[in-house]
Amino acid sequence: MTIDSATDDVAIEVVDVSKAYSLEPRPWRRLLQQLGLGGADLTVHHALHRINLTVRRGEVIGVLGRNGAGKSTLLQLICGVLQPSSGHCSVRGRVAALLELGAGFSPELSGRENVRLNGPLLGLTAAQIENRLPEIIAFAGIGDFIDQPVRTYSSGMFVRLAFAMSTSIDPDILVIDEALSVGDGAFARKSFERIMALKDRGATILFCSHSTYHVESICSRAIWLDQGQLRMLGDTAPVVAAYNDFIGAEAHGFDAPAAIGPAETAPMLGSDVLAAKDQPAFRPGQGRLLALHARSGEQAGRRLRLHSLADDLALDIDFQVDPALPAPSVIMSLFSRSGMLVASAGCHNDGVMLQRDATGVGRACLTIPRLPLLKGEYFINIFLACERGLHYYDSALYAVELELTQDGLEQGVVTLAHQWS
Repeated sequence: MTIDSATDDVAIEVVDVSKAYSLEPRPWRRLLQQLGLGGADLTVHHALHRINLTVRRGEVIGVLGRNGAGKSTLLQLICGVLQPSSGHCSVRGRVAALLELGAGFSPELSGRENVRLNGPLLGLTAAQIENRLPEIIAFAGIGDFIDQPVRTYSSGMFVRLAFAMSTSIDPDILVIDEALSVGDGAFARKSFERIMALKDRGATILFCSHSTYHVESICSRAIWLDQGQLRMLGDTAPVVAAYNDFIGAEAHGFDAPAAIGPAETAPMLGSDVLAAKDQPAFRPGQGRLLALHARSGEQAGRRLRLHSLADDLALDIDFQVDPALPAPSVIMSLFSRSGMLVASAGCHNDGVMLQRDATGVGRACLTIPRLPLLKGEYFINIFLACERGLHYYDSALYAVELELTQDGLEQGVVTLAHQWS
């Protein structure tokens, strides 16, 4: 639908949109209800309730919410996959939706034939399809399989071709549901770069993700949905902060080991463990963590006992990234045992460029002087990411466990510098 508004810079307009589904198990009763002959349906699921959203051209909007909050329903309504029960959605511009990649592919047709068949569904003419076909095939990187039936493809090949086609149309509006990039290795980075290039060219993007870090890094505004209702809409930082507070307040546990076991069985990466474990063959376009050394004074290892405001914490992270790629970023996130994110640090955010040798091997050193954490147990995660700190090459979860002790009865997570007068 084309926007009737006189405002030319509006790309998407959602006005009082609701979406409800009947839970009536009997098909004949559902039919009567749809015809208005079956009375009121008392078994209705309201996926969305009176949502209003205006997106300007070139905006990047993050969509936050728990599973079942209505995020995917909203995106499908905007893309025209679903129709609202009430209200209306208006869209101006060509839309590329990364919802269900390859949903329209015929398994008996070849990849090339599927591209030609699905091109008109993306608004391409036959001539445009033929002009873009070589670039689509090259980007997918599936070689001679392009002329084989899609049913013979691996899941990775299928996703590669579907993504290459979906993003080849230079869309005015890009809708991404739970996926910043697809595939693995070099293709994952290539797909990520294509999405970021569309952003840099001024495409309007709706980005749905559970990663609040990615949402805050990419998006200028964010919308938070909860149980089908608009909970908050505004600048990204305050929306992300409110959403994180909400998730943390209702969390009852943490997906961390109850206790850290012996070094040889612990489900984490620790001091020298990465270097000792069997490493897969290193391939172009990839990166990996090699070793992690955690130390404080005379202590070293994956479990450290520290005293608040007295002991320093040092982390040495060895990595290897394809030398042909830009210098990577290393990210540290620190969690309490309850699952609350306490702090994070990243090379990209701090403006630090890591150095590597000719083989792509380097080391990042992070020091936190006089660690200000209060008593309790904490975990550290390490991520090796691209130069923007968005695409992850490798990760080490629960890599270090910290036990903090303190003087006095101060409560909370960290101690703040303060004085009384």
